[in-house]
Amino acid sequence: MAIAIGIDLGGTNIKGVLLDDTGKILYQTSQATAPDASDEDQGHHWKQAVAAMIRTLKGASDLPINTIGLAAPGLPNNANSAIRIMPGRLDSLENFMWADYLQEQQVWVLNDAHAALMAEAKFGAGRGIGNIVMLTLGTGVGGGILINGELYQGNFQMAGHLGHMALEADQEHLGITGMPGTLENAMGDATVTQRSYGKFLSTHALVEAYTQGDTFATYLWLNAVRKLAIGLCSLRNLLSPELIILGGGITKAGDALYTPLADFMDIYAWKNVGEKLPVQEAHYSDMAGAVGAAGFALSQHNSR
Repeated sequence: MAIAIGIDLGGTNIKGVLLDDTGKILYQTSQATAPDASDEDQGHHWKQAVAAMIRTLKGASDLPINTIGLAAPGLPNNANSAIRIMPGRLDSLENFMWADYLQEQQVWVLNDAHAALMAEAKFGAGRGIGNIVMLTLGTGVGGGILINGELYQGNFQMAGHLGHMALEADQEHLGITGMPGTLENAMGDATVTQRSYGKFLSTHALVEAYTQGDTFATYLWLNAVRKLAIGLCSLRNLLSPELIILGGGITKAGDALYTPLADFMDIYAWKNVGEKLPVQEAHYSDMAGAVGAAGFALSQHNSR
């Protein structure tokens, strides 16, 4: 039995798991980051916190640790040994070589949304399915693509940034990648205040008002879900996955999300090309990044 450590390095929390190759979490832990520190101090804190967390996880195992995975925002380098680009977030950790710092032979580093997909593909809602698209709906919209059972990272590890697809080319507002009218802008929690002219400060508040029949909230929410449906149907036309998995905090809207989403997808889906594309909520939530990082590291370890 192979054992891996998985670390999810986020701006709010650092999470860690000790995972076996069946997906069983043997031990888990988390701690808050230092949000009030300067960028340089934060980077130093994160490095020390990750090292301490790995020592704790190693101490919780009676068996040797075979491999380590680390998930973080940004684009990994081609060797999956460091985050190469992390615009505006955790800047001091760009191109930081974790294996050298931790004195480990190998630390596998990948994008946090890709890690969430790996958690679902190996151990969760997508287990046993070879072709999957996953979107994470939260502050922004991330994603990942699984093709024939393998994570597709693409040239420069850019693949899977599904929230940056353009749905409205004539919008003046550009997303962080320079694309106008993106799915992230339409659905992400970060833009709710802007989209609602300051009436709603979070997607949760928007959905609450929608369920209570507020006219403006109903318009805003259903328009966002309609755009999500168009995005999902576009992804089906491009990639023809067997399953779409939705994760992230916005999926906690439950039927308020999934019922209109199914109705809109019935309208926009390519007809007469096969069965309806299933859309399923992710199995993992808070620990998805850490579980996926460990799962990715195990898959790399087992292939060597």
